[in-house]
Amino acid sequence: MAVEETSKSRANNPVLRPRIEKVIVNMSVGKSGEPLEKAATVLQQLTGQKPCRRKAKKTIRDFGVRKGEPIACVVTLRNAKAKEFIKRALQAVENKVSKDSFDRFGNFSFGIEEHIDIPSTRYVPELGIHGMDVTVALSRLGQRVKYRHRSKSRVGVKHRLTPEEAIDFVQGEFGIQVS
Repeated sequence: MAVEETSKSRANNPVLRPRIEKVIVNMSVGKSGEPLEKAATVLQQLTGQKPCRRKAKKTIRDFGVRKGEPIACVVTLRNAKAKEFIKRALQAVENKVSKDSFDRFGNFSFGIEEHIDIPSTRYVPELGIHGMDVTVALSRLGQRVKYRHRSKSRVGVKHRLTPEEAIDFVQGEFGIQVS
């Protein structure tokens, strides 16, 4: 009975309700030049934001990758854009996410093999087909104390988001199946 009362009080308290902090969309191509430009164009069309290039951290001769060479592009979405993109991206994976996709802080990730699986996306032969990784960072209000410059502080264990709470939030908010 005490457990039910605490879960009800958590649902009524706006500070304890989970929220979407950000959504990171990553397209890793593995080589620079024309393939990376095409991936960046696709990512810009899907998200409506200009992607940021990411460089290789080390040289891998077998793959022909040199350190410092741009090999990926990333976009970070927040607020309404993030929510709208998650709804579309989850439809590409048929509204199913594995329970193993959730980490111990409540964040989750999933992959999309072909960007044309996302609804309202047209296939453009010049750009090709690209896959992407989508990471959703969930948090509660008050997480800023961990990152702020002045008077940094720790977030208590009871205030951290658990995977179970994140799964409940995502199922209620987006109606997905977690298996």
